[in-house]
Amino acid sequence: MASPDTSARTVSIIGAGPAGLMAAEILARAGVAVTVHERMPSPARKFLLAGRGGLNLTHSEAQAAFLSRYGPAEGAAADWLDAFSPDDLIAWAGDLGQTTFVGSSGRVFPRAMKASPLLRAWLARLAELGVVLKTRSYWTGWSGEALTFEDGSAETPDAVILATGGASWPRLGSDGSWAPLLEAEGVPVAPLRPSNAGFNVDWTDILIDRAAGQALKAVALTFGGQTIRGEVMITRYGIEGGAIYALSSALREAIARDGSAVLTLDLRPDLSEAALVDRLVQGRGKDSMTNHLRKAGGLSPAAIAVLRDIPGEIPLGAEKLARRIKGVRLKLTGMQGLDRAISSAGGVGLEAVNPSLMLTARPGVFVAGEMLDWEAPTGGYLLQASFASGVVAANGALDWLNAKSPDKTPA
Repeated sequence: MASPDTSARTVSIIGAGPAGLMAAEILARAGVAVTVHERMPSPARKFLLAGRGGLNLTHSEAQAAFLSRYGPAEGAAADWLDAFSPDDLIAWAGDLGQTTFVGSSGRVFPRAMKASPLLRAWLARLAELGVVLKTRSYWTGWSGEALTFEDGSAETPDAVILATGGASWPRLGSDGSWAPLLEAEGVPVAPLRPSNAGFNVDWTDILIDRAAGQALKAVALTFGGQTIRGEVMITRYGIEGGAIYALSSALREAIARDGSAVLTLDLRPDLSEAALVDRLVQGRGKDSMTNHLRKAGGLSPAAIAVLRDIPGEIPLGAEKLARRIKGVRLKLTGMQGLDRAISSAGGVGLEAVNPSLMLTARPGVFVAGEMLDWEAPTGGYLLQASFASGVVAANGALDWLNAKSPDKTPA
């Protein structure tokens, strides 16, 4: 069959983040007339903020390990990454003049280490492809088949892609206000919850004064049989950082169920307990305990502050002291909210969409990005899945347009 002419076809995309803009590019390249609606004054604000400290586009690890980061959504993520893999994302960034490199952790970054050069080049490409971007355009739902907007305008496109983001960092535009609109259409939406956020610890005032704002480097965190090595930051409210984010889903659910969760922290994961005992057994001599922990134990001031802050006196014997250093038990009493979360869990249930990410309850409407019910830790996994789901939704919309086209003729 010959491909139908899609030039007269229209698609409206709600949301100008990575998923929405990627969908716009795929559709525009296929000759579809695309309009992207963004409620904020400018596009991709969350994308820009995420890139301030170094834009982590994706990760270089093996596929099996990569996919495991998506937990219960691993099967769906596998399909998305089949459509747009980490290699595809790297090549796409290169085509925009943003070559990448792999950091020591395996994370992939553009050499510019910022989101703004990539976004500028991307928006210029989309403009050349004829994509229309409407900012301060707030989608309010449907009136029959027409999309409605806060300014009173309406559109009746041939297909729709929803990519408004989840509910994290709401000041940047993703506040979850779309959830009631979809629920009214019979779409199941799981409650939106924080993901990749910090956790509360009841630190003493002494620790807060001495260690808030300092990092615990090269530590290991264990919860629920999973151990993550990395770095965490001590804050006035508790702890945050990449290592804790990797455990955030399990910790969040445990706190919701039990009211708290106990995280085990190994302050010297590079040493076995026996090796640490050998270092500590030499004795303190005239050193204070703090100096002993620093010299023999190799602990940083922040690590010593944490060791002193947990209940119970610091043991004097080398074996007990080594055991404590390698098994600090931190009681987490809560999780920071959506306003401080990097991403969100919950959203449109994966059972509510077909493999092309089209809503069963509303044919012709596709969903991409963080609106869907999946989560992943930081490290490139969030952006990769957002980009890839945008590709899947765009290809699904193209298939939908082709199936509706009256112009199909034999090849």
